[in-house]
Amino acid sequence: MSSGVDTGIALRGLTKTYRTSGGPIEAVRGIDLDIAAGETLALLGPNGAGKSTTIDMLLGLSRPDAGTVTVFGGTPEQAVAAGSVGAMLQAGALMRDLTVRELLLQLASLYPQAEDVDKTMELVEITEIANQRTQKLSGGQAQRVRFAMALLTNADLLVLDEPTVGMDVESRHAFWTTMRRLASGGRTVLFATHYLEEADEFADRVVLMAHGEVVADGTPSEIKAKVGSRTIRATLPDVEAADLERLPGVTAVERRGPGVVLACSDSDAAIRALVATFPEAHNIEVGGSSLEDAFLELTA
Repeated sequence: MSSGVDTGIALRGLTKTYRTSGGPIEAVRGIDLDIAAGETLALLGPNGAGKSTTIDMLLGLSRPDAGTVTVFGGTPEQAVAAGSVGAMLQAGALMRDLTVRELLLQLASLYPQAEDVDKTMELVEITEIANQRTQKLSGGQAQRVRFAMALLTNADLLVLDEPTVGMDVESRHAFWTTMRRLASGGRTVLFATHYLEEADEFADRVVLMAHGEVVADGTPSEIKAKVGSRTIRATLPDVEAADLERLPGVTAVERRGPGVVLACSDSDAAIRALVATFPEAHNIEVGGSSLEDAFLELTA
């Protein structure tokens, strides 16, 4: 957790409970979190973990029942009013009956330090749909327009909630290429995503939430190291899983066609025993835990 003069965002003791007909739901339970200026942070967690509620409180869209949110030394409302925050949220339709260019020009007129509309469209690769009506856009195109709207603010903080949902692989790659460029320029970026490989590749820091609480906080490598297990993959078609489970250091075996995946508590001992016992094993790979492995274990 970051602290000190460079801290851009500070969440202290945040709680939020929703009253429902089925009883109270504790969406956020006492979160403390600092995000340094210029940091790219991925907020991860299963559905219902409290990510979107936390983002709503950070943006001033929802008030916490207890605790405080400070954004660049002021309240979320002050930061938004000053144009210091750009957001791309999951919910919310684009205004109908406007072209993409008309929509972006209207938004830009609200911000005294707004980015150039044409340059922003070029950056986000939506120039070719500039004259298309918003209600005619595909899901991926609409998502890229929302991204352009967030960038137009020229804000110091970008908050992106599931930014690449609905985008194809090519659009997702282009999106993150743009984000890399922006982050290298010193902007603070907070994004929530279900695509764990995006968090692993692009985040400086990962915060895992579950049941309204922070359960892990660190770099992607530190988060993966918390799980500690390693895997061995090999091509070994004619050996029973039970025989592999008896190898020292092996905790579980999964067969995938002619290949096997060995989960290991001690991969060094396991691979020595594998090669000695089954010399016909080939295409052997040893890997550490993935962010998905850590996610599943730490948020269970």
